[in-house]
Amino acid sequence: MTQSDSSSPPGDPGVQGIAFTLEGVDGPTFTQILRDLRTDPAFARPLQVQAQEPRPGHSARLTLVFRPADRERAAQATQRLKTVLLRFGIQVDTVHVPGV
Repeated sequence: MTQSDSSSPPGDPGVQGIAFTLEGVDGPTFTQILRDLRTDPAFARPLQVQAQEPRPGHSARLTLVFRPADRERAAQATQRLKTVLLRFGIQVDTVHVPGV
């Protein structure tokens, strides 16, 4: 599991994002993770979770997208995401939230 941050994800230059690459996660596990995120209020608007499912030769990827004004909420959601991922045996050691 690796993570990276980007100050301007594709699309809207006024947003920031924290990307999580979920190495070794299979399709069914990724679907379960997404189901958990969709029902968790920590990831409700104005935050957005962008997902890329695992494909042959490419790891699954989740990106938590937020506006600079929602940085603190994004940091809290990132901690919650780490907890969700731990349920599936995916450990996140460090995360850098842009501007925090």
